[in-house]
Amino acid sequence: MLWIMRLSGFFSAAVVMIVLSPSMQSFPPAEAIRSSSNLDTYSPLNRFSFRKSSPFRNADECTTRNSKLGKKPGSICDPSLVHVAITLDVDYLRGSIAAVHSILQHSLCPESVFFHFLVSETNLETLVRSTFPQLKFKVYYFDPETVRSLISSSVRQALEQPLNYARNYLAGLLEPCVRRVIYLDSDLVVVDDISKLWTTRLEGKTIGAPEYCHANFTKYFTSNFWSNEGFSGTFSGRNPCYFNTGVMVIDLVKWRRFGYTKRIERWMQIQKSGTRIYELGSLPPFLLVFAGHVAPIDHRWNQHGLGGDNVRGSCRDLHPGPVSLLHWSGSGKPWLRLDSKQPCPLDTLWAPYDLYGQ
Repeated sequence: MLWIMRLSGFFSAAVVMIVLSPSMQSFPPAEAIRSSSNLDTYSPLNRFSFRKSSPFRNADECTTRNSKLGKKPGSICDPSLVHVAITLDVDYLRGSIAAVHSILQHSLCPESVFFHFLVSETNLETLVRSTFPQLKFKVYYFDPETVRSLISSSVRQALEQPLNYARNYLAGLLEPCVRRVIYLDSDLVVVDDISKLWTTRLEGKTIGAPEYCHANFTKYFTSNFWSNEGFSGTFSGRNPCYFNTGVMVIDLVKWRRFGYTKRIERWMQIQKSGTRIYELGSLPPFLLVFAGHVAPIDHRWNQHGLGGDNVRGSCRDLHPGPVSLLHWSGSGKPWLRLDSKQPCPLDTLWAPYDLYGQ
């Protein structure tokens, strides 16, 4: 554990504790695994320039752990791998690269982490490989037309982008041998060993996430929803709590077996048909299907809301308690505020993972 600096100003001199991985030295991940899809038709490098990451290697105990299990990190189906899914979008690319960098820096066994990148644009694979030359990863093309007709207007335009809904389709996009995946948003950094999140017990549930049962759950749906017993009755017999879909551990075997993608799409179809039952992008359909059936994960794994609300993006403090993941959900993104020379105090905790620029 490492105690982070005493912060002033907005924190009123409160001490922020961030739990870091036991080892901070650089470990290089193993060689890249190329996507079977040929997505490299144009280069976005004329717009983006990222520094090459330092190499990251497994600690000695990782080799011992795998040898005892008779496992050698290798193909995508290797059961010893930790699988992480992140979207790559041009507007959030800087955040995605920082998220990957943070995971590698704090992983005891970074060579055992396999990244699944979801894209709707081409040639981002080349950029990732040039930034992380030895990274284990694969790029998956998500066709925006898959979901475009189901998306309704939201409180913020960024929430209406098709790639924001790609998490709904992970079970079909990833190989059948991938039985579990950690889904992460692009506006966060991990400051602990990702394997701790990976080994979360789901207790028979399909997804695990930090829950926030003190939040006003009714505000995530309209009066049209709550006044219609056919809609609101979906929560009958459940104890639904708000959870943020930017950090989830997903049992893909159960997801495939029970067809949760179709269940989410049904609620989106109802919303799109003219009966407006929610306002906030891709979150409410997830709540409708899973709220009350979520394996609770420690709040340290999603210190969310650091981007402020969905309109003003004002500065916010950390929630009380230890921190394993910092999440700038909301409209304020740390790279934009840092570039504008008007950062919030916590944005400086994101900056060390930023590889943008020469």
